[in-house]
Amino acid sequence: MPRPVDRKGSSYAMIRDLHQLIQLVEGEWRKTRVLIVGDLMLDRYIWGEVERISPEAPVPVVRAGYRSEQAGGAGNVAMNISGLGAKATLLGFRGDDEDGEALERALRRAGIHSQAIVVPGRPTTTKLRIVGGKQQMLRLDTERTDGYPAEFYATLLSKLEAAITGADVLVLSDYAKGGLSAEGCLQTIEMARRAGIPVLVDPKQATFGNYRGATTICPNMAELSLVTGVSSKNFEALLSAGQRLVTDLDLEYLTVTLSEKGIALLRGDSQFIAPAVARQVFDVSGAGDTVIATLALAAAAGLEVEIAVELANLAAGIVVSKVGTVPVTRDELLMSLMPQIELQAQEKVLSLDSLRARAAAWRSAGQNVVFTNGCFDLLHIGHITLLEQARREGHRLVVGINSDASVRGLKGPTRPIVGERERARILAALAVVDAVVIFEEATPLRVVETLRPDIIVKGGDYNEENIVGAKEVRSWGGRVKIVPIVEGFSTTNLIVKAMAPSLD
Repeated sequence: MPRPVDRKGSSYAMIRDLHQLIQLVEGEWRKTRVLIVGDLMLDRYIWGEVERISPEAPVPVVRAGYRSEQAGGAGNVAMNISGLGAKATLLGFRGDDEDGEALERALRRAGIHSQAIVVPGRPTTTKLRIVGGKQQMLRLDTERTDGYPAEFYATLLSKLEAAITGADVLVLSDYAKGGLSAEGCLQTIEMARRAGIPVLVDPKQATFGNYRGATTICPNMAELSLVTGVSSKNFEALLSAGQRLVTDLDLEYLTVTLSEKGIALLRGDSQFIAPAVARQVFDVSGAGDTVIATLALAAAAGLEVEIAVELANLAAGIVVSKVGTVPVTRDELLMSLMPQIELQAQEKVLSLDSLRARAAAWRSAGQNVVFTNGCFDLLHIGHITLLEQARREGHRLVVGINSDASVRGLKGPTRPIVGERERARILAALAVVDAVVIFEEATPLRVVETLRPDIIVKGGDYNEENIVGAKEVRSWGGRVKIVPIVEGFSTTNLIVKAMAPSLD
């Protein structure tokens, strides 16, 4: 694989054979088997809106909208591995409780092979976050961090020894919750070395001695500062201290996430920094898990480390544009890798899954997403005006259209006049439209919940209370825009006019 070279204005360095890299992500990663060992967690969210301050205390009142739960910690690394198309096996401890069962369900839904060891009398590590709009208001942790009895560590090592023979790469996800003992880390790394597979470590400890002999350790700047004693404000000195750790700990390299600065690759005698693309960052939860998951798959494939870092940087840019702990997917990464070309009309008509991936790529580039919807049967000047005004509200415009069956349910058996595929292609041919999605339901609520647009636009014949998705968009910090309609223009009027007797 050729080395990357600098390219101005790009989120990643130029790769002379980009097609080969895309083939790797699309194909080879499907065969890769990743073993993840570490601290298992359940991430719970309550999403709502803040409209007032409590009269009981100077705190905001969050009116709960909906709830979600997903795997966190080492589980989120596994979720990223699975989302990127590879096979993930997960080892760690959980409690014999309701949260532990919820964690197992989340892992099963993602297709992850969980070998979690149930520890009676211990809680499953759980983080409950309350989010008002896009702002996290409170986090409530349920956990114990004093380690586990020796017999449970012995069981973990026994399971690890059996699983490592079928793995292509090993990830240690250490959140300092007691799931990985110092001795267990060193034994695990030694097992991987004997098996001839790379070992990547995400550390949360005050010392990196537990990870001696790993392929790489992936701290952020604060973690590296804590271990080296060098202030993160002294950037050059901190990176030099990181280079010394490479030699001291017998690593191949050190990978340091630098927040908005990107990712640094440190060897004993060199430094390489992949700068982050400028973007609107909503939430950095889980970004480190995405980085190490991407690096692990790249390492298993033998990808050149500099290019692997560029790829991980791109993946991290996707997840920070999402709210909450949400893993990256292979389609999202592929969309971000694709050259920026003008799409043909047919390439703008997308399934809901493809739309979600394309929207994530837009957001990773700092672009927001506008959504509008309708039947759009017999396109007229009123439609065109609505679409033009909608596009002015943001960077990218997505149009949802009712399927033929949905239109019949709303308008009667004689509609639509124009079929769904033709309507979609006509809309997609407009320069102001970036994507079109067809939905079967009577309303576009499922599209809104999946796409999570920043702005919903509707015509002036609506008010905000009866706009489908308005409440949901406001709950994650978005807004609703109502634009004036062009009086006298409607599909019904066009049909009546077309059917009227000729005066000639």
